[in-house]
Amino acid sequence: QVQLVESGGGLVQPGGSLTLSCAASGSGFSIASMNWYRQAPGKQREWVAVIAPGGSRNYADSVKDRFTISRDNAKNTVYLQMNTLKPEDTAVYYCNAFLRVNQYWGQGTQVTVSS
Repeated sequence: QVQLVESGGGLVQPGGSLTLSCAASGSGFSIASMNWYRQAPGKQREWVAVIAPGGSRNYADSVKDRFTISRDNAKNTVYLQMNTLKPEDTAVYYCNAFLRVNQYWGQGTQVTVSS
């Protein structure tokens, strides 16, 4: 079992930055693929970024060159550094762990980009 807790969301002006954190408890973090997803009001949840156990990364086109995903296996934590934020980045951001054949989700953290 893996439990995930996101933090770091909040209100930010367009062009600003935020860093989200996702702390994992339980076993297996270092071998899990870690993802960030987001869900805007009235829209389906969409995938944002992934970091594999070995550190390779991939991003949705909408956030490429603005967001950076990273992980610290010693701290069982994955991060999402978000720069040059836009109003359309407003959403609840969810951390996801894919471990062996199971998926685990956090409760989400709200990010609002508004002036």
